[in-house]
Amino acid sequence: MAATVRYWAGARAAAGVSEDPAVPGALVGEVVDAVVARRPALAEVVAVASLLVDGRRVGRDAPVPDGAVLEVLPPFAGG
Repeated sequence: MAATVRYWAGARAAAGVSEDPAVPGALVGEVVDAVVARRPALAEVVAVASLLVDGRRVGRDAPVPDGAVLEVLPPFAGG
């Protein structure tokens, strides 16, 4: 199984790209661990980020369907 991982705000800055296609993993945690292995600067961001699979907030133990989009949404403030 593989998912596209999209990065927003500080996650995009840490990753240096807007997305990583075809990241392997059956669970959210496996996919997150794979992108952190590729892009170590993401470690601090994903530790506090919300994770969404196909638009739904999930935990690291949630399944990732093949072809899903996993979004890394760090906390941010606005006014």
